[in-house]
Amino acid sequence: MAAKRRAVSPDSEGESSSKRARTTEDSDEQPTRSQRRRGRDKPEDDRVELEDDEAEEMEQTEPNEDDEIRFEEEHEEEIRAKVIGGNKVQGNIAEMGIIEKLELHQFMCHKYLEFTFGPQINFIIGGKSAVLSALTVALGGKANVTGRGSGLKSFIREGQGAAEVTVTLKNQGEDAYKYKEYGDSIVVTRRFTKEGSSSYKIKSKSGKVISTKRDELSAICDHMNIQVDNPMNILTQGQLLFRLQFLSASQPADKYRFFLRGTQLSQLSEEYSTCMENISQTQKILTSKSEMIPDLQQALKDAVRRLEEAEKAVEQQRKVNELKSELAWTHVAVKEKDLRTKLEAVAKCERNMKKIQEELDKAEKALHSAEEAVTQREAELGSLGDIQDLHVKRREKNDAVRANVKRISEVKGEERTMNDSMKALNLQIESLKQKITEEEIRMAEFTQGKRDEIRRKLDDANTELKEAEDRLNEIKAELPRRETESKDARAKLGQLKEKGDEVKRKIMNIKHQLQLVNEGEKNQLAPFGNKMEAVLTEISRTQWYGRQPVGPFGRYVKVRDPDAWAPIMRVQLGHAMSAFAVTDARDRRTLEQILKQHNNKPNIFISEVDIFDYSRGEPPEQYLTVLRALEVSDEYVLRLLINSSSIERILIAKTRADADSMLMQLGNGGVAWTADSYLVTRFPEGGGRSSLLQRIDRNSTDPRLQLFTSGNLQGERRRWEQELEQAEREYREMGDEAKSLKIAADTADKTFQSLKVSFTQATQRFREIKHKRDALQDEANVETPVGISTLQDALKEAEDEKELTKKQFAQAEQKIAEINELQHPLMEELAVLKKEIDDFEGRRNQTTKLIEAAVGQRLQAQGSKTHYEKKLVEEQVKLDNAKNYADIVQDELVDWTKAAEMINSTRVETRRTVEEVERNLKSVKAALEEQEKRQGASVETIVEEVNKRKSALENARKELKMMVSLNKSLRKSIKVRLARWHEFRRHIALRCKIYFSYHLSNRGYFGKVLFDHVNGSLQLKVQTDDLAGTQGGGNREKDPRSLSGGEKSFSTICLLLSLWESIGCPIRCLDEFDVFMDAVNRRISMRMMIDTANASDRKQYILITPQDMTNITIGKTVRVHRMTDPERGQGVLAFT
Repeated sequence: MAAKRRAVSPDSEGESSSKRARTTEDSDEQPTRSQRRRGRDKPEDDRVELEDDEAEEMEQTEPNEDDEIRFEEEHEEEIRAKVIGGNKVQGNIAEMGIIEKLELHQFMCHKYLEFTFGPQINFIIGGKSAVLSALTVALGGKANVTGRGSGLKSFIREGQGAAEVTVTLKNQGEDAYKYKEYGDSIVVTRRFTKEGSSSYKIKSKSGKVISTKRDELSAICDHMNIQVDNPMNILTQGQLLFRLQFLSASQPADKYRFFLRGTQLSQLSEEYSTCMENISQTQKILTSKSEMIPDLQQALKDAVRRLEEAEKAVEQQRKVNELKSELAWTHVAVKEKDLRTKLEAVAKCERNMKKIQEELDKAEKALHSAEEAVTQREAELGSLGDIQDLHVKRREKNDAVRANVKRISEVKGEERTMNDSMKALNLQIESLKQKITEEEIRMAEFTQGKRDEIRRKLDDANTELKEAEDRLNEIKAELPRRETESKDARAKLGQLKEKGDEVKRKIMNIKHQLQLVNEGEKNQLAPFGNKMEAVLTEISRTQWYGRQPVGPFGRYVKVRDPDAWAPIMRVQLGHAMSAFAVTDARDRRTLEQILKQHNNKPNIFISEVDIFDYSRGEPPEQYLTVLRALEVSDEYVLRLLINSSSIERILIAKTRADADSMLMQLGNGGVAWTADSYLVTRFPEGGGRSSLLQRIDRNSTDPRLQLFTSGNLQGERRRWEQELEQAEREYREMGDEAKSLKIAADTADKTFQSLKVSFTQATQRFREIKHKRDALQDEANVETPVGISTLQDALKEAEDEKELTKKQFAQAEQKIAEINELQHPLMEELAVLKKEIDDFEGRRNQTTKLIEAAVGQRLQAQGSKTHYEKKLVEEQVKLDNAKNYADIVQDELVDWTKAAEMINSTRVETRRTVEEVERNLKSVKAALEEQEKRQGASVETIVEEVNKRKSALENARKELKMMVSLNKSLRKSIKVRLARWHEFRRHIALRCKIYFSYHLSNRGYFGKVLFDHVNGSLQLKVQTDDLAGTQGGGNREKDPRSLSGGEKSFSTICLLLSLWESIGCPIRCLDEFDVFMDAVNRRISMRMMIDTANASDRKQYILITPQDMTNITIGKTVRVHRMTDPERGQGVLAFT
């Protein structure tokens, strides 16, 4: 059935009417049993008739002209009073939806332009029409709406590649949009480029980017009722000129359509029209459905007739029913046996579950014990402390030993001097003995001439003795100074040599690290072991029982901030970075052999792949843990590090104090590593401790120094090369200095030794001269020749001095022995210190091995726990499946029992099997089917068909009745909404008339807006003040086309202000509103707009004028922006 409809059109606004079917339901009598069996009575025709009452229900929806006149008479005075009274009341400031700030970057001819708008009235003096274009673009409007360009690219400043517009929307009050996310303001930034791309950034007041989607901007505009594309909200310069021309040149129907679009009434009308079309289409579908009911009724009649004919085979069917009953209860017995089997399987799974749970409990206890062991071993490692004091003591003892060695060297130098003296004394003794022999010969030859000669020799001897004594005293005075110079030079040379050896070792270590870096550039696996690429290649070629081994762990681990945390990570996790992991214990030995072939001995973990949730072990997000400082790309490696090192709960901090403070804040104890190499522990029951970790010497060859670098190997190489260059320069400088010191030391030694020899020689010469002088003196005193006794006395004195030198030598030997005695305990102490240091290193290594063993046990326990948990889950699945199967069988048994009871409520006991009963039933059915062939179907089929036909008829009637009722309700709802729409249109039109007349009166004009809602037209009539005097009492109203330019502009402003009162958008923007106005019209228009804006509640006005406002009184609600001329490209015309 076709439905007639005339929808509300935005062009004509004609009456909306449509037809809708009415459903009349007859009594739903069902055929009685006798009717089905005997067919004596004929079923009533229950066909559903649908009447087309659409025209009746939609009548009078569109009011006529009398209704419009009556409405204006009833409400005009009331609305006029509200309008006049409302203009005297100061409007409130909007809490949301108004523009707080607008920024333009490289937009049109502006490099940068910023506006901070007031909450009510804003005048922009001096142009800047780009403001409205920027506002439209920023809030998602189309470029062609602005009238300043066909696309966004046309708004980009000449010579620039992109432009950006930012608008700040107020977002306060109870209805603020997502206040918790955005705050008091929403900042929308739109950026577009020459290439045509455009993007949004929607930020909170604090500058945080909340969204970059256009849908979020649309949601914000919808929430704040901002209608960017509404032609009434933002009128640019071009749009306003168009409206002026539109006012004078357009037809009444065009003005009416503009009125509907500006007030959003046309959009609502179109949506109602769509709803009416859908309702009418539904009506057609229901009409076609109603025509199917007679066919269903006829089908039911035919099925009932066939059933009556088939009931003649009742006796044969009774036998079939008995066999069916027996077969049904036989199936029940079989299902009961099946249920017992399933229940036994459930009991077996429950027993297995109990055993697995016991094993799981054991594994959990073992895991707890292993975790305690790891914690205990780690605590033992922390309690070991450090051995820095032992190293200091060893250096002190070494210094003492070197001092003793130096003293021994000095004493041995004295011994060498004594040996030289002994040689001189031996020569002297031999000489004296020879002289005694010669004296004995000269005894007989002594004369006076000899005595004179003795006197002369005595004088020469005294002079020579004086010279020898002066020389001896001079040497004796210079000897200590030369000795000190020699010792100091040798000490400086020794110290410099030690420093040089240390720098040389540093150079070798740096070269080693530089070699590792160079290898790392060629092979990123170099820091993790020897020939690691070959190891991984062989691993990939090998067949494994479980998954292919994973490793080394360092391939998957990076430090997010290497400068801050890499040193402590190298100490605590460095060894783990070379580790591998296998999922099957049988693969461990194979992997060990591959690693040993390439001289690698890393740790090997054995653990199944278990990607468990570790979030429960993590502290709150504000605490930085080892895990949060790392970036682990493999989830399996991440879980192994969590199990082995608890990286998800260990905190890291800059200093020990920071770590202790963080652990105290947590309140439940914990462990922290610090960047200054401390292990800080805080116990849950209170108290704690901290121990210094062993740092990795940067000058050592430890390969862990190459771990956790920033990834910039070239920069790392440059750093090592700079250190190498500095160390080599320092070593060269030390070499030059050592050469100078050696020359100085050798010179000092030679001078000292030469001086000692000179001292010995001077001493010997002094003695010889003194003995000679004494002998000559004695000989001169007795005036006798020197006798043998004098020479013998000299010989005795020389021999005594020789004995004294021997004693001194013996004393020197004793002194060396004493020094050696002192040296022996020092060496023993050094041995003890070395043993203590070695013992400490041994204990630490042993503790480390114990920790590794404990970690391995923990991993093994974790693997056992995971294994039994997995087995428990699997067994639980089996148990659940067994229970499900048992429940299914139980449900089937219940269903089959109910089905059997429906066939025969009394249980039929039989010893026959299902197959036997089925064979008997089959033979009986065969006989029955032979009879049914004549009927064309079985009795059950015919009964089933009757029930289906009946159910189909009832369902069709029921559904049709429900849909007809629903369609009626929808049509009534649309009718009510259309009535409200017409009522709303009346109110808006009447308010527009009153406001238009009121605004014209500010200039002394008279005018009115003529609405014809029936024919969809709008006309303006304006009477200016000059017409009153020239036309007398005639018709003083005239068409807008006959108005002057200023009068048209003023009339347009009046109409625009009138329509603005009907719009819910919180902002109104108008560009060059005073175009074509004279000074009087402009002054009155501006005063009128200011008064209207002040009276408007929660509205913001942005008005642009190229002229000044010197003659306008500005209140506190008005903010005036006086702008300078924009920067435009200045060119020069080429004249010829």
